[in-house]
Amino acid sequence: MEPQTALTLAYALIASGILLALSELFFPTGGILLLLGGIAELAGVVLMFTYGSWENALMTLLALLIGLPALGGLIFYLYPYSPFAKAVAPNPDEDVTVANMPANAVLENLRGKIGKAVSPLRPSGIVEFDGKRVDCLTEGIVVNSGEYVKCIDVKAGKVIVTPTTKPSLGNFESMME
Repeated sequence: MEPQTALTLAYALIASGILLALSELFFPTGGILLLLGGIAELAGVVLMFTYGSWENALMTLLALLIGLPALGGLIFYLYPYSPFAKAVAPNPDEDVTVANMPANAVLENLRGKIGKAVSPLRPSGIVEFDGKRVDCLTEGIVVNSGEYVKCIDVKAGKVIVTPTTKPSLGNFESMME
């Protein structure tokens, strides 16, 4: 191979390697483009040392050793804005909390409701609200099974209850007659 042609090919390989590495931001391939870019850059450096002058090859290698970490930093900086990251990762601006999870949103509706302890709560146990059994906690108070409790709070998916008296049906009993 002619030295001038080999040097042109070496520079073309290095430039295409850098472009392949940058294209990983726009065409997510799981690192395949990064690997191909690294191989192209390595082949370009080998051609530089084989067919070029040592000074020119060392300067190219030094430029890559300084430029590639800078390029890597740029890629890591821009990665969250890439199409791949937006498709895979949730939006960091969303309010992602335990209370906003769908399973816990149902528990939030129990606030203020009265249920019946199915098992002893010492301080945790099972309470039945509207025919559904829910794991609950008391604030350190022992509640025997069969006693009535009221949901006073829901914290991080945990239903907090306190003992209460049996609910009276009041006017509802007279309406049924």
